[in-house]
Amino acid sequence: MNREPAEDRRSRAAFVAVVGRPSVGKSTLVNLLCGGKVAIVSPVPQTTRNAIRGIVNRPQGQLVFVDTPGMHVSEKKLNRKLLDVANRSVEESELVLYVLDASRVPGAEEEAVAGRLSSPACTERTLVVINKIDAREANSERIRTFLAQALPRLSPARCFEVSALKNEGLDPVVACLFEMAPPGEPFYPEEYYTDQELSFRIAEIIREKAINRLRQELPHSIYVEVADTELTDGGKQLWVRAFILTERESQKGMVVGKGGEVIKAIGKEARQDLNRIFDWKVDLDLRVKTAKDWRHNDHLLRRLIDR
Repeated sequence: MNREPAEDRRSRAAFVAVVGRPSVGKSTLVNLLCGGKVAIVSPVPQTTRNAIRGIVNRPQGQLVFVDTPGMHVSEKKLNRKLLDVANRSVEESELVLYVLDASRVPGAEEEAVAGRLSSPACTERTLVVINKIDAREANSERIRTFLAQALPRLSPARCFEVSALKNEGLDPVVACLFEMAPPGEPFYPEEYYTDQELSFRIAEIIREKAINRLRQELPHSIYVEVADTELTDGGKQLWVRAFILTERESQKGMVVGKGGEVIKAIGKEARQDLNRIFDWKVDLDLRVKTAKDWRHNDHLLRRLIDR
């Protein structure tokens, strides 16, 4: 009778850094894998500003996916800090999930991302996902040719084609990651699918709705701050006061909208999502104020990005 090695039967556990260019579908993948809304999603590049952790529990063990900001070259202070977040996640994780967009032609930016993963030590712990194979412009062979040149040490067996939009092709990805993961005990209790703090999750949901409403005007000029939270009605209702902050006073009117229609719509959409996520009924008091030139404030950037 064949018996698998005792080590292979042990529970496996690993942090998995999810990296790639902006807008390749990293956050959508993480949400699907974790079975819940872990990361906010928007068509606006650089929506993700933090290392967002989503947790997958299976009989084989536990994978903690770390969704990272899109990796791209920029001299802007905010973008440099976001790149630092992604690089640090790669260094600190046992595994790397490199996501590419089948509908986009690899260029200098993609070469830079692949170059970050090209060392033997990094490539041997990397799995590749070619996403958006359902897109009309998709060309997965073009991506595979690029990978063969940029990451020649990468095994073809660790390259998968998926559609996050249609939730297709993800099971083999998870199975391969568990095979790659080292033996170990779970990092979090089994009922967890994220470790985000309450205020952070609320702020991210509000920011997602604001970005999607304002993406033609000022998506990267805003951030959200939760000022107060309180359980009321015998613990059945969660009252939240939060602020959308703009860089300049002149931008407040865009967020508020004529007759307050924009801020009301953002608040309504945020409440709907928050009520689906939490067990409480959420009462959201949402306001707008200015934090002048906040993207140039080192102290504030550290507080927002490193939390």
